[in-house]
Amino acid sequence: MNSAILDSILSGNRPAVTFAHPIVELKAGHTVARELLTRFHVDGGGMRTVGDLLTDTSLSPESRVRLDLLCLEAVFTALERHPVTDHLLFVNLAPLTLEHPGFWKRLEPWLWHLSIPPHRVVLEITESFGGMDPSRLEASARRLRDLGLRIAVDDLGSGIASLAHMSRLSPDFFKVDRSLVAGVDRRPYQAALLNALAHFASRMRVGYIVEGIETGAELQAVIDADVPWGQGFIFGEPEPMVLP
Repeated sequence: MNSAILDSILSGNRPAVTFAHPIVELKAGHTVARELLTRFHVDGGGMRTVGDLLTDTSLSPESRVRLDLLCLEAVFTALERHPVTDHLLFVNLAPLTLEHPGFWKRLEPWLWHLSIPPHRVVLEITESFGGMDPSRLEASARRLRDLGLRIAVDDLGSGIASLAHMSRLSPDFFKVDRSLVAGVDRRPYQAALLNALAHFASRMRVGYIVEGIETGAELQAVIDADVPWGQGFIFGEPEPMVLP
């Protein structure tokens, strides 16, 4: 099924739609950034995210890279047509794509057409880095920074190797996975870990965001753990970017 959907997307039969989801400064309660997401129309009138396709190892790496490049093209085109100048903009980037020559060939033209400075764009690299060599990862991060972009480690907490990779990347931001947030109001060990990460982020002057906040109790527990920024359905569903 995933293969058929991917073929349909790559052939242009399912156009990409860019959505924006707020990232909120928790104590002040206002939006400080937005994550830009790509979804595709599916049969029956619904929309589908691309996350499970990008991580489906039964699909060829080349096909998954083509999908990610298509998503990135949609996001940067949306930004070119409808610039958002008052917030940081977080954009997902798969590790496979980071190592692909096609990404680097397209990246500078995308940035040239932006009407906002590149430092407002934060590329989120998922923490499931697979078999990426740490030295190559570090070199890619330097290339991104040389272009003025910022870097985030996404999904911290969903795998084992993430802390080691994070230390090599020295990201500007890290985002904690929903698995460390779900039920945090009832789990003191989780709350203590989120608080310890808050101390780490403050000491290293790194932006710290927790994802997947869904209930009022989770939100209060995250605030009590001194987490500065948060994201989740409690702040609303992702909304399509309105193009002029």
